[in-house]
Amino acid sequence: MLGGTFDPVHLGHLRSAVELREALDLDRVHMIPASTPPLRGEPHVAPAERLALLRLGIGDTPGLTADPRELCRDGPSYSADTLASLRGELGERARLVMALGHDAFRRLADWHEPERLFALAHVVVIDRPGFEAPLPAALKALLAGREVGSPEALMARPAGSLLRLALPSRMVISATEVRRRLAEGRSVRYLLPEAVEARILAHGFYSGS
Repeated sequence: MLGGTFDPVHLGHLRSAVELREALDLDRVHMIPASTPPLRGEPHVAPAERLALLRLGIGDTPGLTADPRELCRDGPSYSADTLASLRGELGERARLVMALGHDAFRRLADWHEPERLFALAHVVVIDRPGFEAPLPAALKALLAGREVGSPEALMARPAGSLLRLALPSRMVISATEVRRRLAEGRSVRYLLPEAVEARILAHGFYSGS
C-alpha cells in the first residue's frame, strides 16, 4: 500500500512505487488516493479526477494498481481502516506493507490508531538522504522493538515490523512545486507522465492553485 493525495501524481510517486515493488519483491503495489486526509489540507482537485490522473500515470506498468477504496468510503481516510480492508481481502497470512515518506513517518504517532497499523501490516519508510533529525519521543515509543534491518527480516512474518529503505533513484519531486508551476503557467515537462500532463493542461487543473 502506497497512499497519498496524489495531487497530482508525479514521476517521483510512480518511480518510488516501481522501486519499492522491486526492493521488497512485492506481488503488487496498491496506490491509494486519499479522499479526506486527516492530517493534511483539502486536496486541490476532486477525488475522481485525482484517481483518473493516477490511472493515466500508471498506464500498463506491471504490478502497480490505482486502488479507489478510500474514495468509496465516507469520513476521513484513516490508513488503519484501509489496511483492515486489504487484510480482509488478502487473509491473515499475507505479508502486507504500508510504505510512506519520511515526513509522514515522523508524524506516525499522531495518526489514528497507530498501534493498529502494526497489527495489520509492516511499515516501510522511504528514507530521505541526509536527513538525520531525532525522532519525537512518542514515535520512538511506538517503534520500540519493531525495526528490522533487511527486506528478508521484514517478510519473515505477515505484519508488525518497521524497515527503513533507501530507494535507488531518490527522485525528489514536490507536488507543491508542480502545482505552483502549473499555476504560474510554467513547464512541468519531465516532472509528470506525459498523459497526466496532457489531461491537466486540457482541463486547466491547478491553473488557479
